[in-house]
Amino acid sequence: MDFAILLSKASSHKPIRRITAHACFLLLVSLAAPVHAQQPAAWKDTSPHVTQFVTVDNGVQLEVLNWGGTGRPLVLLSGLGNTAHVFDDFAPRLTSQAHVYGITRRGFGSSSAPDSGYSADRLGDDVLAVMSALKIEKPVLVGHSLAGEELSSVGTRHPDKVAGLVYLEAVWPYTYYTSRGDTLIDVIDMQKQLSLWLTPIKLPDREKLAQGMLEEIAQLERDLKGWQSAIENDSKNPASPPSREATDVDKATFAAFQTWTARTQGVTFPEAELRQSYEVRPDGGVGERRMHVTAAKAITLGAEKYTGLTVPVLVICAIPHNLGYTYYNDEAARSTAEALDAAQDEPIVKAFEASVPSARVVRLARASHYVFLSNEEDVLREIFAFLRGLQ
Repeated sequence: MDFAILLSKASSHKPIRRITAHACFLLLVSLAAPVHAQQPAAWKDTSPHVTQFVTVDNGVQLEVLNWGGTGRPLVLLSGLGNTAHVFDDFAPRLTSQAHVYGITRRGFGSSSAPDSGYSADRLGDDVLAVMSALKIEKPVLVGHSLAGEELSSVGTRHPDKVAGLVYLEAVWPYTYYTSRGDTLIDVIDMQKQLSLWLTPIKLPDREKLAQGMLEEIAQLERDLKGWQSAIENDSKNPASPPSREATDVDKATFAAFQTWTARTQGVTFPEAELRQSYEVRPDGGVGERRMHVTAAKAITLGAEKYTGLTVPVLVICAIPHNLGYTYYNDEAARSTAEALDAAQDEPIVKAFEASVPSARVVRLARASHYVFLSNEEDVLREIFAFLRGLQ
């Protein structure tokens, strides 16, 4: 269950072999599904949360976990392919200083899986709908990976509705657009402009549109040159990640599978999260990964260009990522890969820092993409300090 490496490669200037996060969205169709788990009666989720379902749209209900707690409301949002249960172990540790909630986005886990409604702003509106329904006033939104998109959607469109934003390994072009550009986002934007060009619009509007398209073409040229350069640089790296497949023994029980993921990923996923992500066999073992093709593709194509954050922001990122567990056993190969990883991700984070100079950015060397699992104490310390600093 390696969501980490798939989702940590988010710049369109990444090599093909290190697939970009947007391209990974198309691959992640094999990592999640909307159906409810058929779990053995003997198993019980022991995380101290109350589960409810909140209607956010016509026929769409989202699973919301409520861990309780004292203090400002804090809403946890998971990355693509995960559910709110990925925070089952982490969330209770926040309750001493916050009232903690978690939301599973539409299309995944036990939430509804409609055929539409996966654009970035619609996903952001889902979060706002949960906040409204549960009367959650001025929360801090904490988003992992893809959820940075929802944070930026809410934070840029409705800054008055949140007290702050915490990006956990979630600063990428699709969560916050900077002058570096991004191939996929720029292509999507060009498609929108081309569609508008083919509609009957007044001459002054067409002239303005033409200027915007020319600027977009220039940006796309820069994007594609960077993409070609990344491919050339990647060809110079001889290291190839080994394949690590779970054996029948690893899949015999979810406890055994949890141990296998800890050994191969370097972090321990809550068992409830694994049960949301994989079918449960009649014998209680781990079955096939769940799939939702529509959600993954639609989220990919629903990206927006977010800029202009004015609310308090905390960013916690892994630079470089810990690739010892996820890719390489050989120390030299790992070091080479980590150096490339840092060289690719650091410019994205620096561009964000330049665009949002008021943000606090924390870099954790050799942390996992699931930084709240690999570096729990560091993340808790930073979030608590962030909460204390809010008005």
